[in-house]
Amino acid sequence: MMKKLSIIIPAYNEIKTIEAILRKVKKVDLGEIEKEIVIVDDASTDGTAQILKKIRNSSIKILHHSKNMGKGAAIKTGLKQATGNIILIQDADLEYDPKDYKKLIDPICEGKADVVYGSRLLGQRPTYSKFAYYAAGRSLTMLTNILYGANITDEPCGYKVFKADIIKSIPLKCKGFEFCPEITAKISKRQIKIFEVPTSYMPRSREEGKKIKFKDWLIAVYTLIRYRFRD
Repeated sequence: MMKKLSIIIPAYNEIKTIEAILRKVKKVDLGEIEKEIVIVDDASTDGTAQILKKIRNSSIKILHHSKNMGKGAAIKTGLKQATGNIILIQDADLEYDPKDYKKLIDPICEGKADVVYGSRLLGQRPTYSKFAYYAAGRSLTMLTNILYGANITDEPCGYKVFKADIIKSIPLKCKGFEFCPEITAKISKRQIKIFEVPTSYMPRSREEGKKIKFKDWLIAVYTLIRYRFRD
C-alpha cells in the first residue's frame, strides 16, 4: 500500500517563521512516500494569514479559523482534512527540523510502531532557552510515566506521529497546548506503545515568540491526572 504522510501545521502569529518552515517541509525528500501539507491558521493577527492566502500549491491545504481557538483546536481542524495514512504534527516555528521526518516515520513504515514521538533527550542533551522549560518538560514526562507506565523520555516534544486510523479514532477535547498530554493519556490507556526517536531542537525564547506559559504546565498536569481516572 502506498504511504502518504499528512503534515499538520497549526499556526498562530508566526509571520517570522511560516515561510521558512514551509520551505523546509517541502524540501524534505521521503522517496516514494507522498507528502500532504495541511496548515491551519488559528486567526493570526500579525500577517501570517495574508502570507498563507498567497500560496498556490496543490499539495498544500490552507485552512483558517475565524477566531483564535488554540493549538489543539487547530490540530483537530487539520485532522478532518488530512487524507494521509500517517499523520505528523509540525509546529510552525523553527524549533523542530523537518530533516528528522524520515527517522520519525520509519518505525511506522517498517511496521515496528503505531505511534512515534520525537525526543529531545535521547542522545545529546539539548539546550533550552530557560531551565524552567526543561524542568516543566521533565516533570510532565515523569508524571506521565507514573500515571500511565508509558516509559517515555519527552512527553511534551512537539514531534508526534501516528497511524491515521489511530489518531482519528480518538475523541479529542483539547483546545490549546493540552493536546500533548491528552493524546498521550488516551494513547497510553489504549495500551498502545509509544516509540521514541531522537530529534534535534533549536529553542526560541519568549522574546522570539515562544507562547507556552506556566498556566499551560498547570493545565497539562490537570489533563494527565484527569484522563487517568476518567474518560
